[in-house]
Amino acid sequence: MAQIVYRVSGRDGDRRVTKAFRNTDQGRQAASAFKRELSDSRTRYDVRTRIGGRVVTRTFASKKEADAYAATTEADRLRGVMFDPGRGRVTVRELGAEWLASNPAKRADTRATDEYHLRTHIFPALGDRRIDSVVQTDVQSLVNHLSARLAPRTVRRAHGVLRSLCAYAEMTDRIGRSPCRNVKLPRVQPLERSMPLPEDLARLVAAMDESNRPMVYLGAVLGLRFSEVAGLRVGRMDLGSGSVSVNETITRDSQGRPVFDAPKSAASRRTIALPAPLRELLADHLRRRGLTEADSDALVFVSPEGGPLRYANWRNRVWSPAREAAGLPNLGFHDLRRAMATALVEDRTDMKTTQVRMGHSDSRLTLALYAQAVPEADQAAADRLSGRFMPGSRDERAMDGEQRDTAGDEDSL
Repeated sequence: MAQIVYRVSGRDGDRRVTKAFRNTDQGRQAASAFKRELSDSRTRYDVRTRIGGRVVTRTFASKKEADAYAATTEADRLRGVMFDPGRGRVTVRELGAEWLASNPAKRADTRATDEYHLRTHIFPALGDRRIDSVVQTDVQSLVNHLSARLAPRTVRRAHGVLRSLCAYAEMTDRIGRSPCRNVKLPRVQPLERSMPLPEDLARLVAAMDESNRPMVYLGAVLGLRFSEVAGLRVGRMDLGSGSVSVNETITRDSQGRPVFDAPKSAASRRTIALPAPLRELLADHLRRRGLTEADSDALVFVSPEGGPLRYANWRNRVWSPAREAAGLPNLGFHDLRRAMATALVEDRTDMKTTQVRMGHSDSRLTLALYAQAVPEADQAAADRLSGRFMPGSRDERAMDGEQRDTAGDEDSL
């Protein structure tokens, strides 16, 4: 509980003296008597609060201010949101380093992205400021400044890093409330995603050399991310029974170097079935590389130098030339995964199977981010709705088809 202490100081002859008194009737009377004995006297009010095992003191010039602070502190204590003001003296730069080190389980590529935004966008503006001095208007000003020169998605990602940093400051009692609240962010326009058709993939594969072709089908048929394809080892494939286990990925560290890491989430650890044509394609690929089941730790796909694949290098060396040759200049490797999800939904595969093959913890994520409506399915839906609600406008060909089906049924009888 917060305690108020009267600290009376003044001159007693040639010397200056100070004496403290408790905030009780007896203490206040003693303070008044002591004050009358002094010249050039003044009173300060210390509010002492025990936080985190130590006593924190704040001094006020008036009793009114001290009472208000003591009441607020007591209310915060009862609500469980009291924090140590002294802990907020750390700078944003110092707290950033502590925040990054606080989660050793963070993926290497996520850590690299966080470090980039801290170093490039947050520290130049706020790095030398104390975290308890940063207010909402400072964050809004930073967002406005970044929005003038960066894409909206980049601004939102930088703000997300700062928001997580401030949430850590709040959790560790450096601040009482995050300054990232109620910040207006730039609007992000939905990206136009490419939806490759089977004939598109055929042209794309034809434009690649044999060593890279299976990667396209691992993306389109199994829905593997590039990091999962790059981290696939021989021992994780069972070409006899026809399955692939995803247990490891290749990401990058803050220096852009490839590092082995766990899959993106617990749900991303999965075992999925391989169709026979892809099994044969992968078996041929292993034979060309001279790999057998005994080479269980060997990577299935490697760079020309024999090391792990780096996405930027592979994209420039293999992917970009192939997609240009196939007439698919905007196609990304991740679009293969999106095409698989859409095909599964279009083929009415049950949502649980779709979710597992995608490696998602929630089937709603599959539908929200990946499954897209294709023109043929959309037209079929429109025709069905027209037939239900507008009987006079039904397609004559559909009517003819129904009549033929009926006639066939009668003949069979």
